[in-house]
Amino acid sequence: MNILLTSAGRRTYMVQYFKNALGDSGLVHASNSIYTYTLGCADKYVITPSIYDEGYIDFLITYCKKHNISAIISLFDIDLHILAENKARFQQEGIKVIVSDMNVTKICNDKWLTYEFLVQIGVKQTPSFLNLAETEAALQSGAIKFPLIIKPRWGMGSIGVYKVCNTEELNVLYKKLHTEIFDTYLKYESAEDVDNSIIIQEIIKGQEYGIEILNDLDGNFVTCVAKKKIAMRSGETDVAEIVDNTPFLDLAKKISQSLKHVANLDVDCFVTEDGRVYVLEMNCRFGGQYPFSHNAGVDFPKQIISWLEGALTNTNYITPQVGVKSCKDLVPVTF
Repeated sequence: MNILLTSAGRRTYMVQYFKNALGDSGLVHASNSIYTYTLGCADKYVITPSIYDEGYIDFLITYCKKHNISAIISLFDIDLHILAENKARFQQEGIKVIVSDMNVTKICNDKWLTYEFLVQIGVKQTPSFLNLAETEAALQSGAIKFPLIIKPRWGMGSIGVYKVCNTEELNVLYKKLHTEIFDTYLKYESAEDVDNSIIIQEIIKGQEYGIEILNDLDGNFVTCVAKKKIAMRSGETDVAEIVDNTPFLDLAKKISQSLKHVANLDVDCFVTEDGRVYVLEMNCRFGGQYPFSHNAGVDFPKQIISWLEGALTNTNYITPQVGVKSCKDLVPVTF
């Protein structure tokens, strides 16, 4: 079995995880629109057209057929929706795309739809707004108070995330962020609703946690892995400790059963001092927090490959060792 990891970026560890999971039974291919060190770590790699190029899907299909690729897994949010939209085309060629349905990718990529989805299923949410007028009215009425967070509605990582502490900052940074969005690749999805491309939320005070909710390839709940985030860097978890998932199980099952995502769902949440859990964001892919789970004995890549081969769930692949702490590192390389 050969696997293609699309939009691999700098996720070198994911390439290695899948290589280890496959062993001698297949090759790990990686693709990206520009060369990165991660590509060179795969068994084979290819430079693709831009995700937004009209020939992108045809390019991937041709490459997969040439190299006998059995399954595709994407490591980038924006890639997910395009792959989901064309899942049937890949299936016609005998290529399995491990991606959630289009409605799921849309909910996860759009922070406003994420907010509405979570409210609808009864998951606690911080007050959120899409424009300055509603935000200022809520501030004046006392419904919310500073500090607030403003960020791109269609965004990822720490791109364009600002903390605002007063009305002057709110107005200045709102305008600044709007300009920034349309100077980056975020402009493509943000073009869907230019005037409502920024989400404004009241800051939640509490301890941040990450949850990975694993569904099988049919969208059925399997397990969740929880970790306490000890340090963050550029919007990603830098240091974390695996914790008992019991306090998060009901929440994970509710999200899983309502969303019906495929494979891994990366979830960020806060737990307040009085024990209330607020979900901030969801990404229906392997996120930056996954290595902490892997270091604690979890092997989602191995489980996914096992499912693709027709095997049942193996508890050895999905059960972490509680209490394991990990940190990320930066290693300079030459190529």
